[in-house]
Amino acid sequence: MRNVLHTRLTCLLPALFAIGMAHAESPAPLPTGDALVRVVNELDTKVFDAYNTCDLDTFGKYFADDVEFYHDKGGLMTSRDAVVDATRRNICHKVRRELVGKLEVYPIKDFGAIEAGTHRFCEIGSKGCQGQGKFLHIWRYKDGQWQMTRVVSYDHRSLENPVK
Repeated sequence: MRNVLHTRLTCLLPALFAIGMAHAESPAPLPTGDALVRVVNELDTKVFDAYNTCDLDTFGKYFADDVEFYHDKGGLMTSRDAVVDATRRNICHKVRRELVGKLEVYPIKDFGAIEAGTHRFCEIGSKGCQGQGKFLHIWRYKDGQWQMTRVVSYDHRSLENPVK
């Protein structure tokens, strides 16, 4: 009887351990409601802090490898590397981004979130912001990590009276 119990425990303990480890390592569930809004606002702040400071390693981590980035003036980019390279060439130490107003955040069931808003762009060293545009980001939450899979940046225009 003792050998049977020992054999059962010997077989059962590794399985229980594996289940416990799998549960311990599983990422948090997709947030909802106000928690989702907070998360997306934090993501927006982090990605554009990296953008504004030209921290391209951090900036790049917020994009899926196969991101599709649609820009009304610049066209289509279909990779993280292309987005990071375009930012390095056209943005770094030239322009900073500022959010205008509040973000709109909408859940995507079992996937992530939609983020929409307006932002303006200000030349580094100038006293005002010269351009403004709208954006739509599709965020995917996978394996505990948030990444943009689609970006649409549109309605870019000059500001007649630059915002100071």
